Amino acid sequence: MFAYILKRLLLMIPTLLGVLLITFVVIQFVPGGPVEQYMSEAKGFGGIESGGSSYRGNQGVDPKRIEQIKALYGFDKPPGERLVQMLGQFARFDLGKSFFQNKDVWSLILEKLPVSISLGLWTFFISYGVAVPLGVAKAVRAGSKFDFITTLIILVGYAIPGFVLGVALLVVFGGQLQWFPLRGLTSPNWDELSWGARIVDYLWHITLPVTAMVFGSFAVTAMLTKNAFLEEIRKQYVLTARAKGMDENRVLWKHVFRNALIPIVTGFPSAFIGAFFTGSLLIETLFSLDGMGLLSYESVIRRDYPVVLGTLYLFTLIGLVTKLISDLCYVLVDPRVKFD
Repeated sequence: MFAYILKRLLLMIPTLLGVLLITFVVIQFVPGGPVEQYMSEAKGFGGIESGGSSYRGNQGVDPKRIEQIKALYGFDKPPGERLVQMLGQFARFDLGKSFFQNKDVWSLILEKLPVSISLGLWTFFISYGVAVPLGVAKAVRAGSKFDFITTLIILVGYAIPGFVLGVALLVVFGGQLQWFPLRGLTSPNWDELSWGARIVDYLWHITLPVTAMVFGSFAVTAMLTKNAFLEEIRKQYVLTARAKGMDENRVLWKHVFRNALIPIVTGFPSAFIGAFFTGSLLIETLFSLDGMGLLSYESVIRRDYPVVLGTLYLFTLIGLVTKLISDLCYVLVDPRVKFD
């Protein structure tokens, strides 16, 4: 086991280097970099036509000023030197500083993370809290009217994009009925409220965006749970337990439940950790929530390369570690699995 873990950890290094190298090379060919963005804003130009000297923001600008801006952003150095410098910073977990927001990338991530955590954790717990019991109920009642109706509802929910459902929820419950707020995670007077009122206010604001994200997200888990239970119910040990007169609930929840949840439980680490860092751009934009999804989108649009590369490095590293934890969960859930 130790040798397997060590091998996986060592394989993370070339994977990280490959992801960062490909992204860095692609960035070199993207027109309208940070220097052009800065000059465009300084001269009042809104669009980006192309990179290089033909860029409109460069016209009529003192070349010395352009060189100063390049030195400010580090573009006065050759690409190879900048790549080595970036890798050295990332090895120390120094993600750099944003070009346009004058903040460390770590500070930006910590600032935007609470919104993504709120959306991700609620979506995770509600999805699994609904999907697993629903999948068990569908497996026990396979072929019944309940199974047919719930499958139809799940498929319809899975087919509706989250942002489309979000627009409908905003129009109906936020606009026409005015039951829920249209934007934000809390009210403007949140600091003045008592703790009980703060909790109610927070839940009041988070209801619509979480509903829009949850409605289709539990479909895969519910159907996976159902199919896993159906496969286990048909096995010989279940027939033997029933033939011995064991209570049906004990058969389901003590024997079948443990074996059927192996493919679901092993996905817990990636789903749970991903809830902290997974941002939904469309949902955050629709409900005016300033989270990780919006930060990533704006950093790409503005060519804020330290934010783009820093968040990519962090998320890739977390994804690789989470994948390793998910694989190790197989051993914890099923001792018969051996990585040797």
